[in-house]
Amino acid sequence: MDQGQEHRVETPLGVLHVMVHGAGNVRRPAILTFHDVGMDSKSCFSTLFKFEEMQEIVKNFTVVHVDAPGQEDGAAIYPAGYQYATMDQISDMLPAVLQYFNFRTVIGVGVGAGAYILSKFTLSNPEAVEGLVLINVDTNARGWMDWAAQKLSNLTSSLTDQILSHLFSQEELSANTELIQTHRARLSKAPNLINIELFWKSYQGRRDLDIERNNTFKCPVMLVVGDQAPYEEAAVECNSKLDPTTTSFLKVWTSPVSLASSCMTRLSRSRTTSLSSSYSMEGSRSRSRTLSQGSQGGQLPPSPSHTMEVSC
Repeated sequence: MDQGQEHRVETPLGVLHVMVHGAGNVRRPAILTFHDVGMDSKSCFSTLFKFEEMQEIVKNFTVVHVDAPGQEDGAAIYPAGYQYATMDQISDMLPAVLQYFNFRTVIGVGVGAGAYILSKFTLSNPEAVEGLVLINVDTNARGWMDWAAQKLSNLTSSLTDQILSHLFSQEELSANTELIQTHRARLSKAPNLINIELFWKSYQGRRDLDIERNNTFKCPVMLVVGDQAPYEEAAVECNSKLDPTTTSFLKVWTSPVSLASSCMTRLSRSRTTSLSSSYSMEGSRSRSRTLSQGSQGGQLPPSPSHTMEVSC
């Protein structure tokens, strides 16, 4: 994968750091990624897009990595009392990114907080999104029990431990693998830890997206969830509210961090041929046919409401 081009995109609500890789063909949808809390686009997605299975996608599609405000490497530290953007406001910055690069449509890939942001963006801009891959998404606001648990966690756990508990399952944390140790060291030494905490608090204060059958995504969606119970419950609930003919549900026995770096390659195998050939042969093909082709040819997304479990 190329080294990418770095951009700082001015939006009505602030500046976003964006890295762009790939073809630059505006006739095809760009693949737009958004990372989770405690990560930036590089730590969340760089491993994924270096896999051999992803190279066909990278060669044929522009890949756009968006960093939440202040989360990129080298970001300026926000001063005390800084009013950080809400999840809704970050979502509302994304149309300016599409306009800046002259992208008509995108395929969104989001993890955790990034999945929530892309969900909100898609609900507000359905014509701009041709497909979604949402990893460990929770489209609900926190309930009172969650709020109380977070308050207790604030008193008893460091910010690093709180975020690691969000990113990894308890089993993975207990095993204290090299991956856990790497992310613990990265977070604890992060020079922009204040910014990370602001993003974390913004995600904790998210509102309910009120997804229902009559207020849902207009594009094909793949819901992917690891083995963390709260996220599985949230994803199952979200899945029950979506159109079963255009929604896939994939259960993976790993955390979203491990998942983003391994299991998404399995998804790419079934998408590469569909995405690269469809647009090269018929640029005018409709979004529904382009991204629902798998329902006819054994590719994704399956129908109706297909559920799959994968061990990575």
